[in-house]
Amino acid sequence: VQLQASGGGLVQPGGSLRLSCVVSGITSDHYGVGWFRQAPGKEREFVSCISSAVSGSEATPFYADSVKGRFAISRDITKNTVYLQMNSLKPEDTAVYYCAAETRSLGLVLSLSPDDYKYWGQGTLVTVSS
Repeated sequence: VQLQASGGGLVQPGGSLRLSCVVSGITSDHYGVGWFRQAPGKEREFVSCISSAVSGSEATPFYADSVKGRFAISRDITKNTVYLQMNSLKPEDTAVYYCAAETRSLGLVLSLSPDDYKYWGQGTLVTVSS
């Protein structure tokens, strides 16, 4: 299983970025994906996650309070890709962003803990600065 995160970069405060996470090696769509971030000198923290889409229902998103209303997570099953649209970026959003996949619950349980995610991508750096 591999996760490939991309889309990071340098953006001014108030700007936007869209991160992508391509998941390969999982044979079904039954997995959840989470985004976490780690700023220099800080612990890794939860940003957002999305459940699997079961029986034609839409996948369920969840957000940390710090990004609620500014970030939006979505998934394209046909492309095995999860997106994190980040708007109204702030300097405190600066961090390395990681995507991770959770398969134990088949993506049915939204998890905020990095310990519940078995597979991790390499991270993409987001810098918000003027």
